[in-house]
Amino acid sequence: MRITQGTFSYLPDLTDEEITKQVEYCLANDWPLAVEFTDDPHPRNTYWEMWGLPMFDLRDAAGVLMEVNACRSAKPNTYIRLTAYDASLGRQTTALSFIVQRPAEEPGFRLDRQELSDRRIAYTTHAYATERPAGDRYPAP
Repeated sequence: MRITQGTFSYLPDLTDEEITKQVEYCLANDWPLAVEFTDDPHPRNTYWEMWGLPMFDLRDAAGVLMEVNACRSAKPNTYIRLTAYDASLGRQTTALSFIVQRPAEEPGFRLDRQELSDRRIAYTTHAYATERPAGDRYPAP
């Protein structure tokens, strides 16, 4: 199962050249970027760990890719995404977000069904990855 979150999630994984093109687009629009990572990509987990600080003053795509590669080296078995922020509305708004790395094996999710009063049914999403302790959720490549 493949996690489909963010822009481009239904496409094949982006190459470094394609990532650089997207970073150049973000920088041309004055959107600062941040590198984030997680081992729990649950759809409601919008707050991933930040790799360093957002790159507000960086204007070179090569520098952003250098940070992505540093995160890839340190966190080889996690999901890594780039998030671009648009402050033109006077608040921090996500303009673009896309995954740049995923673990080799993605265990996926299951739906848990709950029967409630008055014949109502509720569903919750359970990530198989969370059955293992944090930091040990994905096997080494």
